[in-house]
Amino acid sequence: MSNNEIIPQYDIVRQNYSPKEKFLLGELRENLVDLAISSGGNFQPNEDKLLNDIKSFVFLRLAQENQNENITNEYLDNLSLKLLRDIIGYGEIDPLIQDDDLEEIMINGIDKPVFVYHRKYGMMKTNLKFSDEKELMDLIDSIARQINRRIDQESPILDGRLLDGSRINATIPPASADGPSLTIRKFKKDPLTIIDLINSKTISVELAAFLWVCFDGLGVKSANAIISGGTSSGKTTTLNALCAFINPKERIITIEDTLELQIPHEHVIRMETKPANVENKGELTMNDLVKNSLRQRPDRIIVGEVRADEAITLFTALNTGHSGFGTLHSNDARETITRLTNEPMSVPKIMIGAIDFIIMQNRIYTPSGVSFRRISEVAEVVGIEEGVVQLNKIFEWNPESDEIDKVGISSKTLSQIASLSGKSLEEIEREIENRQIVLNHMVKQDIRSVDDVKSILDLYYKDSEKILDRIMLGR
Repeated sequence: MSNNEIIPQYDIVRQNYSPKEKFLLGELRENLVDLAISSGGNFQPNEDKLLNDIKSFVFLRLAQENQNENITNEYLDNLSLKLLRDIIGYGEIDPLIQDDDLEEIMINGIDKPVFVYHRKYGMMKTNLKFSDEKELMDLIDSIARQINRRIDQESPILDGRLLDGSRINATIPPASADGPSLTIRKFKKDPLTIIDLINSKTISVELAAFLWVCFDGLGVKSANAIISGGTSSGKTTTLNALCAFINPKERIITIEDTLELQIPHEHVIRMETKPANVENKGELTMNDLVKNSLRQRPDRIIVGEVRADEAITLFTALNTGHSGFGTLHSNDARETITRLTNEPMSVPKIMIGAIDFIIMQNRIYTPSGVSFRRISEVAEVVGIEEGVVQLNKIFEWNPESDEIDKVGISSKTLSQIASLSGKSLEEIEREIENRQIVLNHMVKQDIRSVDDVKSILDLYYKDSEKILDRIMLGR
């Protein structure tokens, strides 16, 4: 990587093939396409077997041309492995796919640099270009076959997810005037947890402990929340991390356009929308899935992104005793209310009170172009006065100190939890402090993986006093 340019350079080592090796690669791809078609698109090759088949194929082809006498086993192994990665991988961009430090891969067309968004360095320009339109189209077609979808002039937009969960969007003419484009949003193989968000200062320990108590609700009132923000502000990552605070006894149903959430709980049903087929049949909308979820006895419904008429169905569910989370595109808490209550969502204002918190998340850019993410505001919905939804700001990010400050004097949600649980507000505040101790312990001990965080939280739910004693004794 080079940082001497305005946009830092990301260099990758490209696969170099001789003309003969390129010809072999083309033959192998055609054979694999034939296998995929004959299997109805369900062909899932075994890598070890496929590697041996490639070796046999290459050896046989070279033997037919009397060239196999001069090749070594090392050459055959290396070439076969390169061909395998190209065939079942993603060709030229496979090294980018494999790099867990990249968030986004952006191919803007022919003879243009491929750009990537690096988790540490921000936007970067690679040394990779597609100079052949057919090569880029072959890559897009290959990805479309992997996810059992099609892209052509009648359906020039491809939207879906790869086998590893990454989101894929491709366009071809007439949708994209300058030729094929491809955008891949990658997700970390090791998802970020609430401890990672604390370490990166996206959220503070105090706010995390507060939300933990509110979302758990001490078994009497599980708070609902909408996480709002702009594109790539980290809404889904934060939602995923906060879901760890859901009581493990709850039955959770997630509803998404593209499966992204990775909730560690055992009692989870994941549902995904589906576009209509070529006969315009078989469509499953977000609203269809939200309605269906109500027949599955959910304790908590999580909607990946609230956009349209599913909002009314979700808020109807929240107003009838279900708990829920969702994300939404907006710039501040007030705009979140405006978007919810206007078309195309059109949620009646009287229903808005079912949401307890609006959590705003922003992506902040530095002059150098590097960005970071912060929860910028947590506002509580406290009621409606003269037709206006009233908000109480509880936490707010201070850009001067880069800290998330508690600015609210009281919380309606905490008061409700206290009343329903028979505890005093002082006892609720002590519970928040105890959970801060647990979170700080995980931060100090670098306990941050999904499984490890879940184990600690589960232990707390089973016997909070025992785990607090262990922490205090340094064990």
